[in-house]
Amino acid sequence: CKALWRVLDEAGPGSTYNIGGDAERTNLEVVESICAIVDELRPDLLHAPCRSLVTFVKDRPGHDRRYAMDTAKIGRELGWSPAVDFESGLGRTVRWYLE
Repeated sequence: CKALWRVLDEAGPGSTYNIGGDAERTNLEVVESICAIVDELRPDLLHAPCRSLVTFVKDRPGHDRRYAMDTAKIGRELGWSPAVDFESGLGRTVRWYLE
């Protein structure tokens, strides 16, 4: 985070930037990745595998399939890029929540 704040200090007043991991995934891919990490870290959970808990809501077919951002501006103008790839960051995040 400190590196990001240094980068943002270089931005002009009122500038806006999308900050992301340049790792577009569908929502289902993200959920399945989270489930796989939880199953690996906590194999003793009663509801394992976690994927068995995923349900699809009938009133939202196709909605929220994915979220995507164009993060090119922060890289182009400020030279910022993610320091951690998606898989590593997700693993670290799930571990933090489980702890």
